[in-house]
Amino acid sequence: MNQTQTQLPTDTWVTATWQEYIQTIQDLTYDKAKSYYNNGKLRIEMSPVGNDHANDHAVIIGAISIFAATRNINLNCKDNCSYRKTGFREAQPDVSYYIAENANIIPRGTSIIDLDIYPPPTLVVEVANTSLLDDKGEKRLLYEAMNVSEYWIVDVQNIEIIAFTVANGGSRKIDQSQVLPGLAISLLEEALQRSCQTNQGQVYPWLLKEFQKK
Repeated sequence: MNQTQTQLPTDTWVTATWQEYIQTIQDLTYDKAKSYYNNGKLRIEMSPVGNDHANDHAVIIGAISIFAATRNINLNCKDNCSYRKTGFREAQPDVSYYIAENANIIPRGTSIIDLDIYPPPTLVVEVANTSLLDDKGEKRLLYEAMNVSEYWIVDVQNIEIIAFTVANGGSRKIDQSQVLPGLAISLLEEALQRSCQTNQGQVYPWLLKEFQKK
């Protein structure tokens, strides 16, 4: 790749060495961009984050937090955190979680989480407005390679969640979370749908009642 000295195409995968990837993300042009690297290719995401994306992002974080509190599940949420396995891959998912025994495994003061030192996150969530095909394709392969336990895609336009459990280098669709036992994906989808008609101050109390029924 010779484009590292000029502006790269964004929101697409570009063939690059690891060194070229590092050089690219150090460019101040991409200071506010999200970056990914896998299988000898980099992706820089500059797509503007609009209202719908921001709303669904917030609702998912709120819903998971409320569920964990009702079930006494230990977890730590990472919002737009970077994960790196030097020379091989890097990801900046919209939301990620360390759950249960790994909840406190990343010490405060850590910058980019080094996957040569720490385990991958338990759950990764990508909120897809314009990036759905990529989130279902190349990023899914990236998270399989990272060995996350579960991967969710929030389809903003269709108000749906596509959830996968990941094991043995592959993944399969699920309708109930395995890392957050008892959490039905359909209930999260209903929360997203409700948030389109009302505000989060109304959605969260409804969710709390639903979780307390179980």
